[in-house]
Amino acid sequence: MEQKQFIITKKIASQGKRSVILIPSLLQDTLRPSTIVKLTIDILKEAEQ
Repeated sequence: MEQKQFIITKKIASQGKRSVILIPSLLQDTLRPSTIVKLTIDILKEAEQ
């Protein structure tokens, strides 16, 4: 299986009290449910309190 790599810079969204990362619809065909991915998070700028 060929490995694919995507680099996405995102702002963390909120859904109620939870912080979430939304996947762009551009990738919905590639990242289907049950797909296993490796997710690495690098914090570029922390939120102001």
